[in-house]
Amino acid sequence: MSQTDDTPVVGVDFDGHVALVEIRRPPHNYFDIPMIQGIADAFESLDADARCRAIVLCAQGSAFCAGANFANRDATPPQKSPRAVNPLYFEAIRLVSCAKPVVAAVHGPAIGGGMGLALVADFRVTCAEARFSVNFNRLGFHPGFGLSCTLPRLVGQQQAGLLLYTGRRIGGEEALRIGLADELAPQDQVRTRAIQLAAEIATSSPIAVQSTRATLRAGFVEQFRLAVAHESIEQNAHFKTEDFKEGVKAMAERRPPQFLVR
Repeated sequence: MSQTDDTPVVGVDFDGHVALVEIRRPPHNYFDIPMIQGIADAFESLDADARCRAIVLCAQGSAFCAGANFANRDATPPQKSPRAVNPLYFEAIRLVSCAKPVVAAVHGPAIGGGMGLALVADFRVTCAEARFSVNFNRLGFHPGFGLSCTLPRLVGQQQAGLLLYTGRRIGGEEALRIGLADELAPQDQVRTRAIQLAAEIATSSPIAVQSTRATLRAGFVEQFRLAVAHESIEQNAHFKTEDFKEGVKAMAERRPPQFLVR
């Protein structure tokens, strides 16, 4: 499916008390600030909508979200100050501030910041064919999108370090094994199963669910806020390095990066 200029990048539909927030930038669903802002706007609107008791975050195309498109100069906008927070991450803070439970339907690759987007959700339904990777170090810069906070929270410090340092890609079965995903389904049923899980949550008292969720996530938004502030400082410095240039070039040329020894 191709997207025209007047096609909304983010769509919202309802299935009973479940709201579907759909990313509509196929096939890769590369993110930018307007797209993440659109998702955050949808989440905030649904927080205020009594019809919604749970949210499914899903996507068109072959990927859930393949991260930033580094062929686009806007993927790494210059910051006015080396300590400035990436404006993209202000939108990410809005995402994690959502009061209602979120299930991500990860039917294809979730790469880099795309994996960060998947980890904003409370639960992830995926498939064997999906691919997860936090490939920032392979590209020559510090992880972002709050992954230095969300990934260890899910899989533990040791496993998070392994994934972050190597940038390796893992499939849905491995993601399930290490706790990165919560359920595995056939690829063509990932969205259906995510809606079923969200509907199951929606049968519980919405007041009780949101209260329990707030208890379990106590302090999380502030931890996330501090994480993206630190990530932005590190990234602002790394974006100026030869390692970053080489990492992006190697990715474009589909070859292993050749970083210099210093």
